[in-house]
Amino acid sequence: MNVLIKQLTQFSAAEEFLDYFDIPFDETVVNVNRLHILKRFYQYLRQEKGLGDLDDTAMFGQYRKALLRAYEDFVHSNAAQEKVFKVFQDAEAKSFTLDKLKSTLPVAG
Repeated sequence: MNVLIKQLTQFSAAEEFLDYFDIPFDETVVNVNRLHILKRFYQYLRQEKGLGDLDDTAMFGQYRKALLRAYEDFVHSNAAQEKVFKVFQDAEAKSFTLDKLKSTLPVAG
């Protein structure tokens, strides 16, 4: 197993990842979005091709870039807008307006 990957498997908190990759962060952003940031980080890594072929320095750089990008997504947005988790994706599909709800009620006569 790659040294970087082995090290990352020891982490459980978003702050540990951010500290490891020397990414300055706002505690408030992380406290509200920690799981979203880590899930987005994983999604960005999955999109990268050829990570396993990189040397340790290049791999570290790519991982850092993905984590920074994930963190910044939530600095400039929020969980509901980013829709990382299924619950937010489902909520948008099921959303409706008050007018739409009123139109389903019987007309008072």
